[in-house]
Amino acid sequence: MSELDLPPGRHAEDLHFRTRSIVLRQLPFLAILALAIAGVAYTNFSGKPLIGYWEFLALAIGVVCVVTEWTELDDRQARVRLVWTQALHWIAVLVTMNIMLLAGVQQLMPAPATSLVLLMLLALGTFLAGLNLMSLQMGFLGLSMALAVPAISWIKQSALFLILVVVFVIGLAMAFWSFRTDTRRSERTASSRPASPGDPVADHQDTSDDDTSDIEAARRRLGLSDD
Repeated sequence: MSELDLPPGRHAEDLHFRTRSIVLRQLPFLAILALAIAGVAYTNFSGKPLIGYWEFLALAIGVVCVVTEWTELDDRQARVRLVWTQALHWIAVLVTMNIMLLAGVQQLMPAPATSLVLLMLLALGTFLAGLNLMSLQMGFLGLSMALAVPAISWIKQSALFLILVVVFVIGLAMAFWSFRTDTRRSERTASSRPASPGDPVADHQDTSDDDTSDIEAARRRLGLSDD
């Protein structure tokens, strides 16, 4: 049954549900993007290291990777593989971060550099997760965080603020583009869905049969029957 055959109320309800589902899929990416930009801005303006913040963001990104891809997988085995591969990936990132926080390693670098190193590790982990999941948004997030490391060191605060605003606008544009793409794909899937036994398509067939019977009766009355 195509969308044209749906009752108006059911069609509107189905469209509203699909739109809400697609919007909810974009919110985690935008939230992570906003948190990453906030962390970069705070690091640049205050000059204080954000050690625990980047570790928390690594966990949050791992959860977002699983949640956003979960609905795309129908197979239980594929979902289990998604969970354990992402878990191992982000555990490796967190272990590497904590290695950089060891006392012996900290003696080799100044305190402000520690936050930048953790940010670079987080950017690398996010970019690799985006490649693994074939997610353009996660790849963009990882690349943006990686470019933020030299930007914090080289660019003035006012210029960096403008760059962060541009990055957020690009993230919004990517989310909107993904929303439009998912909406069109959902509409094509719904319109190509085969008719079910209870669909009202049969009413059209019954109407056509009635019209044929009326034509045959009129021909008989006029003496134009095939006999």
